[in-house]
Amino acid sequence: MSKPYVKLDKNNAAVLLVDHQAGLLSLVRDIEPDKFNNNVLALADAAKFFGLPTILTTSFETGPNGPLMPQIKAMFPDAPYIARPGQINAWDNEDFVKAVKATGKKQLIIAGVVTEVCVAFPALDAIEEGFEVFVITDASGTFNELTRDSAWNRMSAAGVQLMTWFGMACELHRDWRNDVEGLGALCANHIPDYKNLMTSYFALKGGK
Repeated sequence: MSKPYVKLDKNNAAVLLVDHQAGLLSLVRDIEPDKFNNNVLALADAAKFFGLPTILTTSFETGPNGPLMPQIKAMFPDAPYIARPGQINAWDNEDFVKAVKATGKKQLIIAGVVTEVCVAFPALDAIEEGFEVFVITDASGTFNELTRDSAWNRMSAAGVQLMTWFGMACELHRDWRNDVEGLGALCANHIPDYKNLMTSYFALKGGK
């Protein structure tokens, strides 16, 4: 049965960055490390560009999972930062859920490591509590394609929407005329070939 098209709304969305930790990042094998790092930072840049409330959380930092990516921590110095003492599922942490609900947003954009645990568990819980959930697939990673696909199927069946950071950014932006150079810079900074488009745009603009 088909479901209605629910669009992301920049006025009603929050971003949850779950367990992008040094130790866990070493487990990501379904996407190349450089590309994965770029995608995570692209999602973070998009969250800042659109002014979306962003929540950071980690799991058992003092254990093998390690600290949060320093780039993310530096980008969101004032964001809620929930270092979970042991809960595997972020939704089992009361402070995390309180921070999510305090945003007042009903759309949750989630990414994390690893996909079938740190992403899927809170995504499924949020769906059960009535949130609209959008998982950014290329900023979430896991051991291999089999594990990833199993997680995607489980989430999709529950009503989670799967997107890439680029699709998310375009859907939030809606119309190029809202800010051509802003969205263009965001894309060009993380998609090398996109710089060609912006170079062409500025050349045409300069010639007028």
